[in-house]
Amino acid sequence: MTTPTQATTPAAARTRTPIGAPGRLENDAKGGVGTSPQRPDGALKVTGEFAYSSDLWMDNMLWGVTLRSPHPFARIRAVDIAAALATPGVVAVLTAADVPGRNVFGLELSDQPVLADDVVRYQGEAVALVAADHPEIARQAAKKIRVDYQVWEPITDARAALGHPTWNRLHDHPAEDVELSRSAAAIHPKGNLVRHLKIRKGDPDEAADVVVRGEYSVGMQDQAFLGPESGLAVPDGEGGVDLYVATQWLHVDQRQICTALGLTPDQVRLTLAGVGGAFGGREDLSMHVHGCMLALHTGKPVKMVYNREESFFGHVHRHPAEMRYEHGATRDGTLVFVNCDIYFDGGAYASSTPAVVGNGGTMGIGPYVVPNVRIDAYGVYTNNPPCGAMRGFGSVQTAFAYEAQMDLLAAELGMDPIDLRVRNAMAEGSVTPHGQTIDSPAPVAELLQRLREMPLPAEPDGADIDLRSLPGGVANSTHGEGVKRGVGYAVTYKNVAFSEGFDDYSTARVQIEAHQGNPLVVVHTAAAEVGQGLVTIEQQICRTELGVENVIVHPKNTDVGSGGSTSASRQTYMTGGAVKLACEAVRDRILTLARDRTDAPLDDAALVDGNIVTPSGAVLMSIADAIGEAVIEETREHHHRPTEEIDPETGQGFAHVQYSFSAHRAVVDVDTELGLLKVVELACVQDVGKALNADAVVGQIQGGSAQGMGLAIMEEIVVKDGKIRNPSFTDYLIPTILDTPPMPIQVLEYADPHAPYGLRGVGEAPTISSGPAVAAAIRQATGLPLTRVPIRPEHITGT
Repeated sequence: MTTPTQATTPAAARTRTPIGAPGRLENDAKGGVGTSPQRPDGALKVTGEFAYSSDLWMDNMLWGVTLRSPHPFARIRAVDIAAALATPGVVAVLTAADVPGRNVFGLELSDQPVLADDVVRYQGEAVALVAADHPEIARQAAKKIRVDYQVWEPITDARAALGHPTWNRLHDHPAEDVELSRSAAAIHPKGNLVRHLKIRKGDPDEAADVVVRGEYSVGMQDQAFLGPESGLAVPDGEGGVDLYVATQWLHVDQRQICTALGLTPDQVRLTLAGVGGAFGGREDLSMHVHGCMLALHTGKPVKMVYNREESFFGHVHRHPAEMRYEHGATRDGTLVFVNCDIYFDGGAYASSTPAVVGNGGTMGIGPYVVPNVRIDAYGVYTNNPPCGAMRGFGSVQTAFAYEAQMDLLAAELGMDPIDLRVRNAMAEGSVTPHGQTIDSPAPVAELLQRLREMPLPAEPDGADIDLRSLPGGVANSTHGEGVKRGVGYAVTYKNVAFSEGFDDYSTARVQIEAHQGNPLVVVHTAAAEVGQGLVTIEQQICRTELGVENVIVHPKNTDVGSGGSTSASRQTYMTGGAVKLACEAVRDRILTLARDRTDAPLDDAALVDGNIVTPSGAVLMSIADAIGEAVIEETREHHHRPTEEIDPETGQGFAHVQYSFSAHRAVVDVDTELGLLKVVELACVQDVGKALNADAVVGQIQGGSAQGMGLAIMEEIVVKDGKIRNPSFTDYLIPTILDTPPMPIQVLEYADPHAPYGLRGVGEAPTISSGPAVAAAIRQATGLPLTRVPIRPEHITGT
């Protein structure tokens, strides 16, 4: 479909920079590895001067809007765009027929159309695009597009989608080989199974003295980032396009965009715009291809910004999960076996479901030593909203189940829940259910023991109680009657970086020159800064390795090699490692130049405070003098040690490069009459290997803890018959500062010998252990099993 307008943009547009495009980040802060200098973007963000992707602007730009399906499952019989095209101010209306390359994209599997052609598989799927000279004109024109749908009954239950029976008896096991039931329609041509992971270790039918069973459900959580999906596509007048966008993985975005546009990577250039949070929700494409299509079609810059409601339809969410567990133990509490079935609802398209199944399955019984294990984990297509990456990535869901099971087993045995966990805790040298030996410190028992030793918050004094400290107390709903306090513990673990044979790497380019008599370093990577503080880490590593205070962070773009995804707690490990390698190469060249200027031995020389110094601290010369007029630049890739694909029949193999361990203790007051609750304290102990930036580490633990707590008690996208019922921050609840409790934190530093500086990824682990601890505390306060999260008031009151 074409439009009357086919204007072209001159080649000079390639040199124009949009207002709000990122600039080089620099500040006057000092500090290398192990310190906590000011973030180069910190002052800009807290003063409101930082430009986010939604702030991008160019003269004469158009505004793009997406028409989305109101149905979760339907055939498209016809699309009529005539009325929309006739709207004054509209420049283009595009449908699937206008996709210039392959009408498909996908993070792991290419299974999702850029624009739906014959079938829509979820509510909110993109069907058509409109570009106009004003956003409201574009929105009104999109409403004039007429789509004739043949509506089908959606498939919204993951087990039913596979033809698996409902769980009537806890000891029934699904069949080893999955066959699609004749009664379950195929959402995709190859069926509804995305992945089935089987893990077999020992004899799962081994007898045990005590056996406990449970079925658990986790709802769909949203990443709830504050900055909506947005970006600006600028045509170059030569058939290519520049895209400024908020994302987590520039080069994978580029690859998918090139496929859809039928262009080469040198024709599609991406620059990271200001990112207002991510948490996994920006790892998949949103407006990327759509904006580029409209820009190339019209020859003008096109800006797209989702509103909050559209954002709920425009990105993936955390997978809902249904789980069934069976734990067996001896009378003294030693675990004998764990059997479990895990169903991840992937929604309409695969996204990262295969990897989520891999993580959820391989770490699906927690950081415990168990000789006999059977795990069946499934990723399933349904007509629910697509699900993919979110902080914790498969491990969050299973942690709620296996930690509830440990509490259930402790109660059955009459044991202290911490003592049971310590008895079975992993340590260095332990073997995981998938047969991998833990070859670095694993202080699981110590985390728990340290938590137990931390003082508990004081009990409320009935004689002089502050009503604001009670559940619902601000509303004066209670004076303390019916309020009971519970304390809950959880310990979990999570892999760091990519797994199962993926060649995970990151690239860094480091340049140094003398500027006004002083050395100046520029570090350039494509690793996305999404708020976690990577730009600060890059500066710190350069300062430590090169002894130079003035370090500038180059804008993130695809002019340098891939930085990989800002996910899986991997960027400090991977991109930090790449920056370290590039700095080491630059340092070697500096010392080579210095050898031409001095006869002093330089084999053991170091770069410190802008100088080349001997081991005794004597200054040989300044770095600026050694460099002279030269500009030194080195680019390096950092690959972590190889992992391997796991055996498809047994699930055995060296799947993960590193693990991160954390434990939480939650103290919760519960109004058992009204179902209201207040998290009084959320304490954490976590091993981070090496804290490269202590303040950033604490911030990550606090943020992750709050996000895990949110899933436990309030956060859920409510989906009924495939349709989202609460696509707004009015109805989708997230913890505010009033909900967030004090968070005592202890950070341990047991170095991983395989990692740069001995560090471990930090960001995801606290999200995994915080929620189960909160749920455990509520169970203790109420005496109820509470097998579903988020826990709602009606679950407590029974009404």
